[in-house]
Amino acid sequence: MNSDVAQSSAAAAQAATHGSLADASHDREVPEVDLLSPLDLRGVVLRNRIAMAPMCQYSAEEGFANDWHLVHLGSRAVGGAALVIVEATAISPEGRITPGDLGIWDDAHIEPLGRIARFLHSQGAVAGIQLAHAGRKASTAAPWTGGGTLKTGAEGGWPVVAPSPIPFHPDDPAPVALDMQAIDAVVDLFEAAARRSLAAGFRLLEIHAAHGYLLHQFLSPHSNERDDEYGGSLDNRMRLVLRVTERVRAVMPDELPLFVRISATDWTAGGWDIEQSVELSRRLKAIGVDLIDVSTGGNLPTARIPVAKRYQVPCSRRIRDGADIPTGAVGLITDPKEADEIVTGGDADLVLVGRELLREPYWALKVQHAFEEEPAWPVQYGYAVKRRTK
Repeated sequence: MNSDVAQSSAAAAQAATHGSLADASHDREVPEVDLLSPLDLRGVVLRNRIAMAPMCQYSAEEGFANDWHLVHLGSRAVGGAALVIVEATAISPEGRITPGDLGIWDDAHIEPLGRIARFLHSQGAVAGIQLAHAGRKASTAAPWTGGGTLKTGAEGGWPVVAPSPIPFHPDDPAPVALDMQAIDAVVDLFEAAARRSLAAGFRLLEIHAAHGYLLHQFLSPHSNERDDEYGGSLDNRMRLVLRVTERVRAVMPDELPLFVRISATDWTAGGWDIEQSVELSRRLKAIGVDLIDVSTGGNLPTARIPVAKRYQVPCSRRIRDGADIPTGAVGLITDPKEADEIVTGGDADLVLVGRELLREPYWALKVQHAFEEEPAWPVQYGYAVKRRTK
């Protein structure tokens, strides 16, 4: 049985199990679509609506994935997540946030990432990868060492690039504004990274256009003051994101889904906002994007973000309704009931869980238990976690 058929069979079995157990439950009326129902995305079926959000580990050397990444990501697939998205993976050395970021700018990066993709698939999850360029937010130290900007030379930093020579922090060196040739090179790098991701066996790709990184920097008037075809009007500011997306979609098989993560708002007046995000999402849908992963913020260090439970969910709902495209909700989602309500209430089609999955790798299995379903523990753990019947 090939991997595609195996995944489809596993998803069908999961759906059948979910349905039979739901029918047997007399305490819970199960909607047609809920957190534990499968999600079809082109030719890929997610076994439930729970995804592990991409979260940087800052633990690679020269971009190479290692045993930490295998165990970290693999344990969430074992723990029941339907989709595991590898952290922001740099399309070039200069596009890394820190020297410890994963990379996919060289063919040598393919096999270490492929080992991870194969394991995720062996555990019934879909392996995804997020392709990224940090732009003016590159060349920083790991968070646990302070996260400050690294100077070139002894500190191991490098010159950074951006749409305009506006630093992220006022006291940082000004980034180099990309010229037309360099912009074309960025598009080429995203395409090459997508080809390598497919060679590694990933079945879902995500383009990172959020959190103040390079593509978001082009979208926002706060970071883009260009007066050429990549600045000024909304059409111009969206141009690079749309070009990158077209090129990535063109190299992907029709049966594999493509996500784009955006920050739906800068949370500041005069910046990128929800209405512009709806229009961008419409354009992305038209060129073959299957889901918008809806986050917010990250482009201005002074933005006052009203962080609270479900604070980004209304943005997901607005984009889902306004652009008529599936969305993913993310941000401080920790409670199974709350996550289920996001799906059943039509706020999103997928729930991306971040920090809660760092604290609890088996959160998705606990969701099954909370909804009175038999958690699909690995057979290797069954003797310890399942009730004995004899």
